[in-house]
Amino acid sequence: MSDENGCTDSATEASEAFAHADPASFSLPPTTEDEAGDLPEDFERLWNAAHHNCQDFTSWTDLLQYCEQEGHVAASQRALMAFLGRYPLCYGYWKKFADLERRAGNNDKAAEVCVQGLQSIPLSVDLWIHYINLLLGTLDMNQQESPKRIRSVFEDAVVAAGLDFHSDRLWDLYVEWEKEQGNLRNATAVLDRVLKVPTQHYNTHYEKFKAHLSSSDPKEVLSLEEYEEVRAFCRETQKVERAEQAKEKEKEMPPGEEEPATPEGTDSEELMQRMREQVLVRRDKIYQKNENEVRKRWNFEDTIKRPYFHVKPLDQIQLRGWHSYLDWELAQLSNDTVHRNEDADIKEATEGPEVTPQGTEETEVSLDDHRVRVLFERCLIACALYEEFWTRYVQYLETRSVDDVRAVYKRACLHLSSSPNLHMRRATFEERHGDLAEARRVLEALDKNMPGLAVVRLRRAALERRAGKLEQSEAILQEAVSQSKEKPTLHAFYSIKLARLLLKLGRNPDRARSVLQEALEISPGNDKLHLNLLELEASSGPWSSADAVQECVTRALAAPLAPHTKLLLSQRCLQFVEEYSNSVQSVLSVYEEHQKLLKELGGTKREAENRDEDREKVIKSDDAPTDDASAQVPPTDLQLPITVPPSPAMTMDVNAQSGGYGGYSNWYQQPQYSSYGYQNTWNYNQGYYPPS
Repeated sequence: MSDENGCTDSATEASEAFAHADPASFSLPPTTEDEAGDLPEDFERLWNAAHHNCQDFTSWTDLLQYCEQEGHVAASQRALMAFLGRYPLCYGYWKKFADLERRAGNNDKAAEVCVQGLQSIPLSVDLWIHYINLLLGTLDMNQQESPKRIRSVFEDAVVAAGLDFHSDRLWDLYVEWEKEQGNLRNATAVLDRVLKVPTQHYNTHYEKFKAHLSSSDPKEVLSLEEYEEVRAFCRETQKVERAEQAKEKEKEMPPGEEEPATPEGTDSEELMQRMREQVLVRRDKIYQKNENEVRKRWNFEDTIKRPYFHVKPLDQIQLRGWHSYLDWELAQLSNDTVHRNEDADIKEATEGPEVTPQGTEETEVSLDDHRVRVLFERCLIACALYEEFWTRYVQYLETRSVDDVRAVYKRACLHLSSSPNLHMRRATFEERHGDLAEARRVLEALDKNMPGLAVVRLRRAALERRAGKLEQSEAILQEAVSQSKEKPTLHAFYSIKLARLLLKLGRNPDRARSVLQEALEISPGNDKLHLNLLELEASSGPWSSADAVQECVTRALAAPLAPHTKLLLSQRCLQFVEEYSNSVQSVLSVYEEHQKLLKELGGTKREAENRDEDREKVIKSDDAPTDDASAQVPPTDLQLPITVPPSPAMTMDVNAQSGGYGGYSNWYQQPQYSSYGYQNTWNYNQGYYPPS
């Protein structure tokens, strides 16, 4: 047995067990029709109520309570399996499930339930003890394999949950069981391990070690190596003392008489007492060091009032306490690593390079990492419904193991099934590490479970585009357009996205134009559609699109648009012909039409242009969904943009002073039409046009 809180590789094994636990994989052999029988009268009603709203914890507990009252085994099995697949951190229901199977005479199923529960909550000391007691009550201990299996389960338990601050009962049970088996040395080894673990009742373990040592012969309690080492040390000390005493007695002792010698192979009571004292001297140093570790953690532990899972929100004091505790533990890990490196550098500089036993440093680092992971896992039992803690855990693991991060994301998405940001971060992670199929599956599942989120639909389209599957990206947007016809604003939003894809990546301006024109038939008063269609026509070429630009503006002026939007479109048309028309007559013609529009809408050109500056500040982004659409697009802090920004060819770089055409340089952050502003764009050539 190792001296370091478990076997030498136990920290790594436990960390992998934490990360790769799959609570959603719970299943037992199906119940036969004979076992099922007729379900209780109200079972289907309560079952449907629970599944209608899986987030309603009360509906689930009502179903479980009803099944328990009815005493129907098959109904209880079905309800518990469904409940624990949704809420796997409720260790009390795992215990109830195991007891249900045991009362029904299904000991193997009861053990399987405990194993599955421990895969979901490896830190549950209560569930480990329940599982061990189940095995102790069902295994035939006269068989040779039974004690080995029990010891193996104990080892798994202390490796997984032994570093928990409240794991004292588990360690005590392990020690007492080894004593009952007559393995006093094993009991000593377990006590030695727990003496190094900062737990709530750390002092009682030391007292139990003292009692254990004093009640037996040291040869039966200590390992052979330690026994020989301590015995040799104490005998040597005893010889020195006796030699000094002999010098004093030599004068009084008759010649030829010697002190009686202790029989070979036996230890005097005095020697055994010396050995016990020496053993405690060694353990006292360990105890003092562990006591210091407990003091460091005590205040953090004191703020944790609810260490178990519940759907009720935690108060801010406990949430802040968990954050502070994690900050401290992470700082400890960082400081320990730095100190180890500094000590190694100093030692090498003063004493020269030293050959370190293979694996020593890795074991220390692994143990420190295991402590951090244990704290994260403890935190995520109580705070499983708080996305911020899952995010912190992922950030910690990202530099250590891709597989561990993937497994944690899977667990997080189970507990936070209604958090789109978390699921999209998971999809981004999978895409970044090359698993496009999994990223696609995550986004499709999110789109299915939470329909109507525009950001998810756009993320799916962007994923396919980045994967080089333009047709699939187009199909996703086309489907969104078709499904949103009853919501004009959202329909216009998706239509603009689809048109841009067709124009810039599909190189198909005809189809892009068709999409926008069809959208205008549904939403003729949508200024964003008119502006995007004008941009498309203007980008087709200066000679081939002149008529199309004027036709587009004519249609917009006849539509039910706001006056300032009409002025904006008219100004753009004027600018286009000014820059590209081959006929001065056409320029003057458009100019006259623009002047008429100014007079019709009231005020001079300069007044209208000045008004535009203020009005454009309150116009929303050209393609941001409003009303029903905006309510469906949650904020996101994902690493990837919602969709790919348009290329310079489509997004001409125009600011408020340059008067450039089609300023769509920022699809998501630009809250106004400031890039469309032409407040003083005509001053430089006022003398060119006839006076208005």
